[in-house]
Amino acid sequence: MSVLMVIPARGGSKRIPRKNIKPFAGKPMLQWSVEAAREAQCFNHIVVSTDDDEIAEVARIAGAQVPFMRPNDLADDYTPTIPVIRHAIETYEAEHGRVDYVCCLYATAPFVEADDLAASFAELAHAKVPLDFVVSGTEFSFPIQRAVRINDEGLVEMFMPEHASTRSQDLPKAWHDAGQFYWGQRDAWFSQDSFFTARTRLFPLPSFRVQDIDTPDDWLRAEWMKKAMQKP
Repeated sequence: MSVLMVIPARGGSKRIPRKNIKPFAGKPMLQWSVEAAREAQCFNHIVVSTDDDEIAEVARIAGAQVPFMRPNDLADDYTPTIPVIRHAIETYEAEHGRVDYVCCLYATAPFVEADDLAASFAELAHAKVPLDFVVSGTEFSFPIQRAVRINDEGLVEMFMPEHASTRSQDLPKAWHDAGQFYWGQRDAWFSQDSFFTARTRLFPLPSFRVQDIDTPDDWLRAEWMKKAMQKP
C-alpha cells in the first residue's frame, strides 16, 4: 500500500505576505504541518507542492520533499486545490509508481494533530462502505437556521424566518469544512471535482482547534490560541 501526503504551499499570498513560511508561534507556519505529517507515520512520502524557491527550502529543512516545482498555471489566486493535488499525484507516480491513498494537508494548519491524520486515514482505508474522501470538519457554534443578514435598507432579516422561535436544541447540528486535511482514494482525486461527494465522511475536530487564517486578525487570534495550548 502506497500513501502520499501533499502539502500545497504557493508563494503568492496577498492578504498575509509570505504566509506559508511566516514565523508562527516560534516556527515557520509550514513546519507545523510537515511535523504533524511526519509524526503520523502513515505516509511513504511527504511532498510539498510549491512554485517558490524559499518555501521549497523551508520545506526541505522541516523534513519534507520537494521533488518538483509547481507550474505557474497552477499557482495563481484562482487555482482550486484538487487540480494541484492531481498534478502532484501524476508527477509522483511517474517516479514512484501508483499510489493508493492521498492526503492533502494545508500549509496553514498549525492546529493539525498527528493522531487525527492517522485516525482519519483509518476511517478511509477500513470503511465498510467504500468512501471517496474523509475531510476534517467542525460544528458551527450557533444554529445556522437562525442566521440573519442586513438588507439594503440596513434592517435585519432572518435567512430562515420559520425558525425564529425554534429552540436551538431542536435544530439539527450543522458542520463546516475545518480547512485542515482531506484524505482521498487515489482515483477519487481524478474523478471528482469536489471533496463533498455522496461518499464523503466528515472527521470531526473540536472547534478550539479550528481557525481560518486569511487576515492579520485571524493570524493574531490563531497565534494566541496556539501559544495558550503550548503552556504547561
